[in-house]
Amino acid sequence: MKEISLYFLRLGFVAFGGPAAHVAMMQEDLVDEKKWLTTEEFLDYIGATNLIPGPNSTEMTMHCGCHRGGAPGLFVAGICFIFPAVLLTLAVAVFFEKFSEVTWVVPIINGIKAAVLSFIVGAIIKLGKKAVKTKFLAAIGVAVIVASFLGVNEILCILAAGILMLLLHLTTIRSQLNSSIAPLLLFSAAAAIPYSKWKLFFIFLKVGAVLFGSGYVLFAYLDGELIDQLGWLTHADLVEAIAVGQVTPGPVLSTATFIGYKVGGYSGAILATLGMFIPSFLYVWALNPLIHKMKKSEPLKSFLEAVNVAAVAVMVVVSFKMAESIVIDWKTGLICTISFLFYFNFKKLNTLWIILGGAVLGGFLSFM
Repeated sequence: MKEISLYFLRLGFVAFGGPAAHVAMMQEDLVDEKKWLTTEEFLDYIGATNLIPGPNSTEMTMHCGCHRGGAPGLFVAGICFIFPAVLLTLAVAVFFEKFSEVTWVVPIINGIKAAVLSFIVGAIIKLGKKAVKTKFLAAIGVAVIVASFLGVNEILCILAAGILMLLLHLTTIRSQLNSSIAPLLLFSAAAAIPYSKWKLFFIFLKVGAVLFGSGYVLFAYLDGELIDQLGWLTHADLVEAIAVGQVTPGPVLSTATFIGYKVGGYSGAILATLGMFIPSFLYVWALNPLIHKMKKSEPLKSFLEAVNVAAVAVMVVVSFKMAESIVIDWKTGLICTISFLFYFNFKKLNTLWIILGGAVLGGFLSFM
């Protein structure tokens, strides 16, 4: 347990670059150097994480910890990897809360938000290329975009797409597509209710239980839950959370801590974090022994393909909403344009530099 805890605690402090970078670090350290597991076993775990909800790289730490130290290793590895990101994210959240309204800080934060839009769009493009494998999946994506623009809840859109694909795979009756989409997606938004810490916890628990795909997809889910239905957040708040996820190490989903603090202070941060990550621990614990069977499940693969496409489609809609609330004048428009130029023309440029560039430009342009 000491060996597992020390390794994943260190990884949690240095794991910048997103899930792909995290997995690459673990492959080099645990497969090539430490020999904890073979390449084949490591690939099996990667395949398994793609078939269950939750943050892929975080679940990989749990699988590797379980492989090395059984069930206790699973929980030790996951907690140690998540803890540094949560701690740093909470510190940033406290800073934002205290200084984000200070006059000279406002244009800097606005610059950061405008710059962040570039890699939100970049993530959508990358994920979309991988997700849209057939014309049928493309049609599902278009249907979800339309439904989401019409105000249908994001989680319902994504799950409905997955269930539809699963049913079509099991029954092989694709001719029923046109009559199936509408009833699956019908939804009426709930009335706004006052803040409740347990409501917050169960929202993140629900999202953590059904979240497939990239950490960016979290913001698509929360758009429907915390903005449209409850009004506890704004789109600008979500963009702040994305920026925080980029400048802190570890899982992007630790931004649940930031959002929880923004909504409900320290207790909100703790409850949102617990709700976000508890499902992943339970999924990996329950399904680790069933990995080989899961990998061979065609219905599960069909469900996942549709969910991934729907998640990207919802991200498209949410990105439009974010842009409307962030690009508010020529200054934020200019910063956004420059960040797009740098992001798409300098592929190896770390997004941290784009965020810093947005901050500097925001401060500089405030004098003009």
